[in-house]
Amino acid sequence: MNNIPAVKGTRDVLPSEAYRWQHVEKTLLETAKCFGYDEIRLPVFEYTELFQRGVGDTTDVVNKEMYTFNDKGDRSVTLRPEGTAGVVRALIEHGIYNEPLPFKCTYIQSCYRYERPQAGRLREFHQFGVECFGSALPTADAELIGLCDLALKNLGVTGLTLYLNSIGCGDCRDDYNTALQQYFVRHKTTLCETCIDRLERNPMRILDCKCPACAAVAKNAPVILDHICPECSAHFEGVKQYLRMMGIGFKVNPRIVRGLDYYTRTVFEFVSGDIGAQGTVCGGGRYDRLCAELGGPDLPALGFAMGIERLLMVMEAKEAPFPERALCDIYLAPMSMPALNTAMTLVKLLRDEGFAAETDLCGRSLKAQMKYCGKLHAKYCIVIGEDELNAGRAVLKDMSDGSGQEVPLGEGLIQAVYDNLVKDQFDELTDAVEGLI
Repeated sequence: MNNIPAVKGTRDVLPSEAYRWQHVEKTLLETAKCFGYDEIRLPVFEYTELFQRGVGDTTDVVNKEMYTFNDKGDRSVTLRPEGTAGVVRALIEHGIYNEPLPFKCTYIQSCYRYERPQAGRLREFHQFGVECFGSALPTADAELIGLCDLALKNLGVTGLTLYLNSIGCGDCRDDYNTALQQYFVRHKTTLCETCIDRLERNPMRILDCKCPACAAVAKNAPVILDHICPECSAHFEGVKQYLRMMGIGFKVNPRIVRGLDYYTRTVFEFVSGDIGAQGTVCGGGRYDRLCAELGGPDLPALGFAMGIERLLMVMEAKEAPFPERALCDIYLAPMSMPALNTAMTLVKLLRDEGFAAETDLCGRSLKAQMKYCGKLHAKYCIVIGEDELNAGRAVLKDMSDGSGQEVPLGEGLIQAVYDNLVKDQFDELTDAVEGLI
């Protein structure tokens, strides 16, 4: 009988690498907390209309990539393709906009898009995101970018390029869309079928097309920065000024428009040159009109999302440091059933005190247990036989150097293990400090 594989475009995160994900997620959430962002958790699926209205029905996400189906009540629902629309829905539904502003929230969640799987881009992927509501000032844009910059640095990711642009407000966009239409109409025969449809509905989407022919035409298209209004221009200058004050380097790239329709004014991307063509690690910007478009108040907002899979690829390419995988503190190797009974009691006491303790669950021989202890990378081991049970004492063996000391088989064992582990941690710290001197 054939085995059933994982669905194409999904992957398992095994214990051998899950600790790396935990490190990344913990660092990202702790960094966001330093900026006042609290975690929000949302449903994995929403009514389809939320994404059609929020993300935009001219985007590839809505037109080609969403996992949409009718539930048993014949209502159209969609697995979330991104995080922002769901956060805005929650903000409106729960009246959070009535609370003191700005409202700041963060999340780590799975998202789903039906597209060709490739390195760093899967059909089920994971995002770290932050959203900020209630501030229209450029200081909020700069702080948001600063959060992203610090989060990457806290993970040891350096050498990325921050690209910055402004795509203006609705008034700017009307003028710019007219200029784009006039330009692209002259090249209509070169455009792909999707972009021909975009030409009337949303010509800015052509700038984001990955088709080589469309991309070649777009290189000479009008630039949005030549069409933004004085207010949007002043806002963009303010963002750049605050970034300079914060010591965050950037490059203005007038071709950045982002792939979702809700963006306004500031858009940005952090890009790596170490993972091939799909180098965007993080992207975001303002979406000042989205709350009102989804039935809420006219509330300025901004946010960004960072792909966890792609971030891990960059960390590995740049050899960013990861913590060591958590090891077993102590393994108790029983040689008989009475010894196993004692071992089960002792591991309970050790675990209650926070130690990672294990014992035999498979009826292995002592030789097999010691081999297993080695695979666990246990720091200490105690062999419990008849002699040890009769004496009420056993040898606590340091697996790093083979040295040992006699310890009691009872509550006194906890103190002995604690003393040795603290000593190990102190020695490691001393070695690290000496290495810096």
